Order: sequence, then structure tokens, then C-alpha cells
Amino acid sequence: MNFSENSNPIRWIIIFISFLIISIILWNTYTFFQIFKNEERLKMKLWATAEKTLINAGENTEVDLPLQIFSNNTTIPLILTENDSIINTVNIDETIIKDKRKAKEYLNELKNENEPIKIIYAPGRSQELYYGDSSLIDKLKYYPIALSLIIILFAILIYNFYQSNKMATQNKLWAGMAKETAHQIGTPLSSLIGWLEILKLDNIEESTTIEIEKDIERLQTITERFSKIGSEPKLENKDIIQETKQSYDYLISRFSNQIEFTFKAPQKPIYVLLNPTLHSWTIENLVKNAIDAMKGRGKLSLEMQEDNHHIKINVTDTGSGIPKKEFHRIFETGFTTKKRGWGLGLSLTKRIVEEYHKGSIKVLHSDMGKGTTMQISLKKA
Repeated sequence: MNFSENSNPIRWIIIFISFLIISIILWNTYTFFQIFKNEERLKMKLWATAEKTLINAGENTEVDLPLQIFSNNTTIPLILTENDSIINTVNIDETIIKDKRKAKEYLNELKNENEPIKIIYAPGRSQELYYGDSSLIDKLKYYPIALSLIIILFAILIYNFYQSNKMATQNKLWAGMAKETAHQIGTPLSSLIGWLEILKLDNIEESTTIEIEKDIERLQTITERFSKIGSEPKLENKDIIQETKQSYDYLISRFSNQIEFTFKAPQKPIYVLLNPTLHSWTIENLVKNAIDAMKGRGKLSLEMQEDNHHIKINVTDTGSGIPKKEFHRIFETGFTTKKRGWGLGLSLTKRIVEEYHKGSIKVLHSDMGKGTTMQISLKKA
């Protein structure tokens, strides 16, 4: 068993360990946060005790320790109140203290942060100590959020890597299968060409040999298409009107007369950098999909329009239509609405148009039960 066979469980073990380590860090951060919160509350209780000592201090009372406790608090903001009136503040901006409205708002914030400490310094007389979190606690408060964002980004990166790796593997597989198919077709095709020459020598009716020759040429075109999958095709400066019409006319002659075909295009050459073989495949896939959507009966039109920079090819059918939620899904590898089929046609078409010809393809519009218009847009040369 090689590494590739073990790579999937190893990948998941690494992912699990990574998430476990991050979870431990998060838990420790939460634990430290609670420890610091408790320590700060103890400091505030000491501060409250020192305040009570000073209030009740007599002439001979030692006040050095309470004063030292006061001076040691340089980070925790606090407000001391009596009968809901602010009587003292520590570590709070002077602009807040001077503005009564801001001071009241800040006091309400402190009430929500921590439970107040009550200082009873005489029967029936007390003060309330409200305090906030120190700068250290504030930093620790946002640390888990930052770490959670890192986890999310980490998960997204893993997912993207996994998807890219999976897609690359699939592309290699399809490319290999396509090239092998082209190779396998090539052998009987060579034999058919030889037999065709023999038929011509035997003076077989010319119309028969012409049709056989057309089908052999078709097989050669299919072989060429498959051989180009996975490799960079050669683009040529071609008249797209002529190339599209040629492919469209061939398809018209091969389908039932229960379909009404129409073709509309500018009456002039329009040049585009394209690969004729792959472009023909694109037109064929769109036309065949449209015919399948109409179940072999209806109207199918191909219209070509140009603007300043682009030529657009609209293929419109009167078929069953496509739900809006599936406008993007129909281009995914493996997606199909047919009982039989691999779901490769539109996926290959999208790749030919976007990756090889640097164009775009989309569902221009579709109405359920009325039909669909697919649009290809290519840049003019």
C-alpha cells in the first residue's frame, strides 16, 4: 500500500490534531480569562476594604496600607457611588468625569460588566463600588474571537486545498480518459478509411461513399476533440460566423424535421481567436442540450449579435426551461437532469469557452415550460 492510498486518513488525522490544538488554546485562554477576572475582583474587594478603613479611620489608625492599595490600582477603572451619586472615580478619562451625561452612561456600562461590591461602613450607610475590566482583560476578551477567525480561515484554506486537489485529480482523470478514447477510436478509424477506398475502387454508388466519408470525417473531428482535452489548444484567427454556421448546418442535417431550426447572424465576417474543432464541440453541446430539453420537437434558433468588442451567440429553445436556482449548477461536472448521462456536456463547454477561448457562458434567461436561452460571449480579434 503506497502513500496515496493512506493520504486521505492521514489528512484527516492532521486536520483533527490541528483543531484539537486550537481548541486547547481556546480553552486555556478562557481559563486564564476567568482567573484574571477573579483576581481583579479580589483586588476590588481589597480596594473596598481599604475605602471602608479610611472612612472609619480614627486619629491613631494606620492608613499606609489602604493608601498603598489605592496607589497600586493603575489599570482597573472604577466608580464609587453613594445613594446613586458618584463620589469618586479612578482610572477614568477626565472628559467623561466632567460630562455628567457621559459619566452616567459609563456608570451603566460598568454595572453591566461586573457585579458591584457593597461597602457598609456604618449602620444604614453604604457605598457601591462599580468597576470595569482592565486593559489586559479587554485584550483577552477579543483573543478568542481572533483565534476563532483564524480557525475559520484555516478551515476555508483546507477546504479550498482539498477541492483544488480533488478537481486537479478529476481533470487528470478526464484528460487521460479522453486521450485514451481518442487513441482507441484512431485504430478502427484508420481501418474504415482503408475500407472506404476499397469501396470506391469497387464502383459503389457515389452517394453512399460520400455519406460514409462524411461520417468518417465526423469521427476524425471527434477524435481530434478528445485528443485536445488536457492540452493547450492552438487558437487561430477565424471567421466565427462561418465556423458557427458550418457546425450548425451539419447538426440540422442530422436531426429530425420535427425541429424548426433558424439561424441569424451579421452578413459580414467577424474574426475571433478560436480553435475551430473545440468551437464546433461547443455549438454541438448547446444544440444537443436544447433538443433534449424539447424532447426532439420544437423551435431552436441560433442568433449571433455583435457590439464594439464582443460577439455573442444565443441558442434559444422552446423546451422545459431551467429553474433559476440551477443556473450555475448546470455547468458543474456530473450535474444532469437526464436519466442517462454523465453530466459532462455543459461542464466541458464552459471549460472550452472560458479557459481556452477566454470568453463567458451563462443562462441568459429561462422560463419554466417555455424555453431557455444560453449565451456565449467571445472577444473579437
